[in-house]
Amino acid sequence: MKRIQAGTLRIAEPFYDFIVQEALPGTGVEPERFWSGLEGIVREFGPRNATLLQKRADLQAAIDQWHRDRAGQPHDPAAYKQFLLDIGYLLPESESGGPDFQVTTENVDPEIATIAGPQLVVPVTNARYAVNAVNARWGSLYDALYGTDVIDEDQGAERRDAYNPVRGARVMAEAATFLDMATPLAAGQHAEVVRYMVATTPSTPESRTLIALLEDGSSRELVHPEQFVGFLGTLNQDDEPTGLILRNHGLHLELCIDRAHHIGRENKAGISDVVLEAALTTILDFEDSVAVVDAEDKTGAFRNLLGLLKGNLTARFSKGGRFVERRMHEDRRCTAPDGTELRLSGRSLMLVRNVGLLMTTDIVLDDQGREIPEGILDGLATALISLHDQRSPVDNLWCNSRHGSVYIVKPKQHGPEEVHFTRDLFAAIEDALGLNRNTLKIGIMDEERRTTLNLKECIRAARERVIFINTGFLDRTGDEIHTSMEAGPMVRKNDMRSEPWMTAYEDWNVDVGLAAGLSGTAQIGKGMWAKPDRMKEMVEAKIGHPLSGANCAWVPSPTAAVLHAMHYHQVDVFAQQRELMGSPRATLDDLLRLPLMGDKRPSPEEIEEELANNVQSILGYVVRWVNQGVGCSKVPDISDVGLMEDRATLRISSQHMANWLHHGICTRDQVLAILRRMADVVDRQNATDPHYQPMGPNHDQSIAFQAARDLIFLGREQPNGYTEPILHARRRDVKSNRNNQ
Repeated sequence: MKRIQAGTLRIAEPFYDFIVQEALPGTGVEPERFWSGLEGIVREFGPRNATLLQKRADLQAAIDQWHRDRAGQPHDPAAYKQFLLDIGYLLPESESGGPDFQVTTENVDPEIATIAGPQLVVPVTNARYAVNAVNARWGSLYDALYGTDVIDEDQGAERRDAYNPVRGARVMAEAATFLDMATPLAAGQHAEVVRYMVATTPSTPESRTLIALLEDGSSRELVHPEQFVGFLGTLNQDDEPTGLILRNHGLHLELCIDRAHHIGRENKAGISDVVLEAALTTILDFEDSVAVVDAEDKTGAFRNLLGLLKGNLTARFSKGGRFVERRMHEDRRCTAPDGTELRLSGRSLMLVRNVGLLMTTDIVLDDQGREIPEGILDGLATALISLHDQRSPVDNLWCNSRHGSVYIVKPKQHGPEEVHFTRDLFAAIEDALGLNRNTLKIGIMDEERRTTLNLKECIRAARERVIFINTGFLDRTGDEIHTSMEAGPMVRKNDMRSEPWMTAYEDWNVDVGLAAGLSGTAQIGKGMWAKPDRMKEMVEAKIGHPLSGANCAWVPSPTAAVLHAMHYHQVDVFAQQRELMGSPRATLDDLLRLPLMGDKRPSPEEIEEELANNVQSILGYVVRWVNQGVGCSKVPDISDVGLMEDRATLRISSQHMANWLHHGICTRDQVLAILRRMADVVDRQNATDPHYQPMGPNHDQSIAFQAARDLIFLGREQPNGYTEPILHARRRDVKSNRNNQ
């Protein structure tokens, strides 16, 4: 790899050229300042990063030994908790509750602080997906209902290539019912409206109000007239508006009126669509959903981020036999009731998820020729690129944060020391780039056990920067299994959701966040819906997230964001949070209950079923990651149901199998046989993909198969059960082989 010398650093040429020629121009930062800043930060924080990783390893070794010393004995929860306190895994402040405090984060955009809604997570490496996600700030409710299983397909309402008016009628009825809930009329229903008017009234001579004319000739206003905030069309009240903007719980929705449209013609009021404000925020992911292993990959990822923040990223692709170019949406403009212009953001507020502390990268080598921590490089490059947003006018067409903040989600932190490290790192980055203190905000992923147990102290460590805490069931379960690997065999993977620690974990996250003052300042988030084709099930289940007090939750697609947005119209999350404040629902003892199988062992048939499900999930994901560089994808499970898979799902599946192997629930030969059998199943499931490389018939020669095998058989040896070391090494093997051919 050709490298460029900058001070004592040696930088891979593609990344160096990108920074100097593309990222720096327009920021006011000179190349020498950037590279010297990186050099100083690496010198100061590289050793601290290594020390924190060593502490992780030391704590894990101590926990492993504690369980080994008590093998065959009943688990003693009280002794276990005291042991965790003695070794510093559990902080005394976490046991006692510690002094109360309130976060003091400032300059937070309302999409994070004061409006509740869906959140997308998208691989930043895929320009098309990234642009789609950012544009998912607004989405068609008609399309979301029509194109998914939310609307049943019985009695002639099936989905077809051509428009089905029977199904369309059901969609319009469902949308009208939604409007009755979100923006009700003082009397009557939206389905009875034959015309919407924007007019002045004797009580509002200086401002317009929304009036609905019903079939019986009567007219009605909204129950809450203030929900009408804007319209499209002329100021002449005799003319029918072409669009109406309404607001409920801070979320906007638009009634599109077009009687000439083929759908509008079928609606009494001429409503051709109902468009919802959906994905308020989007996390541009450099971590779990991407396969970034070298300078080429990382440069491409940051180039996409630069395009997103400058507003010029486009994606051109073939669809339906023709090429389509996708661009970022401009802001939406309409007329407010008082005649002034109302401008609404057309794009999702962008957050960036950097990598954690574990991995190093050879993109930059230090003065000793060593790889630097990848998270340090991510942080500085993200902040640099964000200067294009920072240094542009607030009314800039493509402005992201109108409050001058940069939102960085930091994953896989273990406890308050690591959050403190991130806080200090962000301060050093601000100094290097000339940013005001606390410009860089921190999103804390509550997905590691030591962070959960000490969550209050984690938030305290970042109390001037925190804008986000989020539960992540899959990574959290993977860490739960790995941390207690020596304690005994774990319950079946799907049974984890009903274990006491899991319920406590979800409640604890909300309870601690509310007690620390996150309501109205930061997001308290919930995890992903993993079944992108099961939207009816999602609509029925995911309302539990806002009801739990979470003011954002992850969804797998723009369509899912629209459907999930309905829940935030139904539930006033901030009122829900006020009800929950001061009534903790979870305890530390509940969190520390280990999900052990106990004496009741699964039958041979149940073991076989569990192994096959886990292996199929692992192989289906790994083969695309290693061979094609696909970091997140919809992978058919053993029953051909598509599930969203990323490194978090891989971690739990591989750690679960490693645990069962270690405790003799299954054998190595049994797992190998299932690996080979399921590899053939995965090959068949991907047979129509022209870019797919089969693992069979010589499975052991397949690098992807080798990676899956190592993730299971070497799972106990991986730091905290992470999958990155094996995946990165095997992906680089594939890329190296191709380059050498």
